[in-house]
Order: sequence, then C-alpha cells, then structure tokens
Amino acid sequence: MSYLDYQVAQVPTGIRKILYLNWPLVFLLTAVSSIGFLMLYSVAGGDGSRWAEPQMYRFAIGMAAMIGLAFVPIWFWRGISVFAYVTCLLLLVAVDLVGEIGMGAQRWIEIGPIRLQPSELMKISMVLILAAYYDWLDLSKVSRPLWVLIPVLLILLPVGLILAQPDLGTSVMLVAGGAIIMFAAGVSLWYFGVIVGMVVGLVTTVLKSRGTDWQLLRDYQFRRIDTFLDPSADPLGAGYNIMQSQIALGSGGWSGRGFMQGTQSRLNFLPEKHTDFIFTVLAEEFGFIGASSLLTLYLLILGFCLYSALTNRDRFASLMTIGIAGTFFLYFAINMATVMGMLPAKGSPLPLVSYGGTAMIILLLGFGMVQSAHVHRPR
Repeated sequence: MSYLDYQVAQVPTGIRKILYLNWPLVFLLTAVSSIGFLMLYSVAGGDGSRWAEPQMYRFAIGMAAMIGLAFVPIWFWRGISVFAYVTCLLLLVAVDLVGEIGMGAQRWIEIGPIRLQPSELMKISMVLILAAYYDWLDLSKVSRPLWVLIPVLLILLPVGLILAQPDLGTSVMLVAGGAIIMFAAGVSLWYFGVIVGMVVGLVTTVLKSRGTDWQLLRDYQFRRIDTFLDPSADPLGAGYNIMQSQIALGSGGWSGRGFMQGTQSRLNFLPEKHTDFIFTVLAEEFGFIGASSLLTLYLLILGFCLYSALTNRDRFASLMTIGIAGTFFLYFAINMATVMGMLPAKGSPLPLVSYGGTAMIILLLGFGMVQSAHVHRPR
C-alpha cells in the first residue's frame, strides 16, 4: 500500500469510496456529453428545449446512477451475471414475439411507461457473463476447443435473436465485443486467425456468386453493396445520406464554418443530424480541429479505462472493464467510420453525443460498473 492509499484508508468508508472514484473518467465523460449538448442546441437552430435540455436531464440521471453504482461491491456484478444474461435473452425473445415495430425493424418492447431496447442491455450483460466465465475458468483451459466453444455459443445465441429483428449493426457489435473479451482473457490467436480466414472466404464467395445460378444474395442486396462502394451511383436514393455527410465533413476544413453556421445542417440537407450523423455537424461547424478534439477525448476515456483494467488484480473486474471499454470503442468507431463512408450505414449513435436516452443511460451504467471495479480493486 502506498503512502497516499494509507492516508486515504484512514478516512471513513463512504468518503473513501468517493475519493477512490476514477475522477478523470468522470470529467472526460462530462466533457464529451457537454459537446453533445452544444451540438444538439445547434442542430435545433438555437432551441434548447427540443433536444439539448432533455439530453441534459438524461445525462444527469445517468451520471447519478453511475456514481451510485460505483459504491456497489464488485462481487455483486459477478453474482448477477448469469441472471442478467438470461433476463436479456428472455427480453429478446419477447421482442421477437410482441415487440414494437419502428422504421421497418422490431427492436423495442413496452414495459409499462418504459420503451426498452433489450439489445442495448445485452451489450452490457454479454460483458458480465463472459468476464464471469473467464474468471471462473482455469487459465490452463482458456484455449482448449471445448472451453472456447462455450463463450462462442453465449455470443451466438443473442446474436441470432437480434439478427431476426433485424439489426445487423448490433449483432456485429456483440460479436466484436465478445471477441475483445476472449482476446483479453488469453484465447489463442489461432482461433481469431481461423475466423478472419472464414470471413474473408465467405465475402469472396458471396461476391463471386453474383450473376450465377447459385447467387447467394438478392439483387437489391448487391445494389446496396454497389451503393456503399460508390454512393454517387445513386445520389438521390440509397447514396444520398452518405454523400451529404461527406459534403458536410469536407466543407468544414481545418477550423469549420463556425457555431450554428453549417449549411448542410441548417438547410436540412443532412439526414438524422441530431442522432446518427451528428459527428458531421461537429466537423462542419468546428472543422478538423473540433472533430479531432472529440476523438482525443474518446481515446482518453479508453486510456483511463484500460489503465484501470491493467492495474486491477481482480480478473473479473479487469475483464469487465476491458469489455465495457471495448463496447464504448465500437460505438464511436462504427459511427465515425459510417458517416465517413468507410462502413455501410447501420444507424449506430455517437456515444454521449447523439440524441437518445436508452443508449446514453445504459452506457453510463456500464461506466458505473467500471467505477465499481476501480473503487473496489485490491489495494
């Protein structure tokens, strides 16, 4: 125990836990969310009551919940991991049976006054169950085929239910998030190499099947691939969103057009400007400097999470922190890659910046678990 930890240990338990909070992480999350409030005020044309104020209320609730969860002992999250996973599976089944349909997808369920998207909860539950599994599993068995198959099944089961909604974007995030935890747990790289090889082979086979008697995709699905590769092929249809996004990104230049001066958003050329494409609004108004500043804040959040995980001697807490940090990374990486045209549009929000309650609060709950791991780590 260091001298500083010894001095803190003399403080009453409740106050000591507050002192042990990962305060840089709290400040960084607040900074990113404040950028979101600013951009939501901008895209609403200076009307704070439309999107910015509701987002502030949600952030206040989520931040209070995050601080509250920091006081929960780490053994509690380990203990509820199976219950949380099974509950989310049942909710996903309920979505497929009686879920609410919106924008062509069946992803939500009404529970009293609450409109819930169980696939968002599953992102956190998946982290808990895999972290608990590898905490329980002996290190010598981590790369044995039978013990690798179990977490793969734990991942594929909810992925199959989510694909039925359909929600390809969340399915990909679950698979990638699960792979991050398996990698951190020490699973042999040979398994990942085999999976990458299988994916490359599958993509190659699908593309080569076009125009043959054994074509694996429908014609409209191949047209979507064509639009992704060349949005200008359908500028007023499937390629409209990404082309407008790229125009906004390019017009911002180094320093941007100025706050509330973005033409693409002000003239409503930019689609979903308060949710999926809010990063392009930031880039247009504040340019490369503003966009890279937000990316820097995101990377600092990742850095503090990973430092906390690597210095934590509790295996479950460490893997849980890495899993939540990995999920956070996937959120912003997929959104930024999508609006820049590097990935097909899948409706992924920009974490803590895009307008929306479920994603923000669940993400802050996840960071509350990260704080719990940090506060209760062995010292």
